[in-house]
Amino acid sequence: MQTASFNGFIRTLFYFLAFYYIIKFLARLFLPLLVKKVVEKAGENFHKQQQGQDHSWKKTSNDEEVVYNTSNAKKPHETKKVGDYVDYEEID
Repeated sequence: MQTASFNGFIRTLFYFLAFYYIIKFLARLFLPLLVKKVVEKAGENFHKQQQGQDHSWKKTSNDEEVVYNTSNAKKPHETKKVGDYVDYEEID
């Protein structure tokens, strides 16, 4: 059975600190690039959604009439009635 030595502890502590600072350094280099890519992708998705909503209605130039395309409009769903509401008064 091996026993822990002070030199082994110092070496392990050094490896942990070196690993921490290397990860910290790499994060400072690559994290801004990663965040920039994510923001650009989110902006593209937002732009595509806005373009998709712009095509859901048309404006005719002659009659100045707005025609809405309701084919992809969400239909409101009915809520289930759980029971009747009973109004009561407290009797003193």
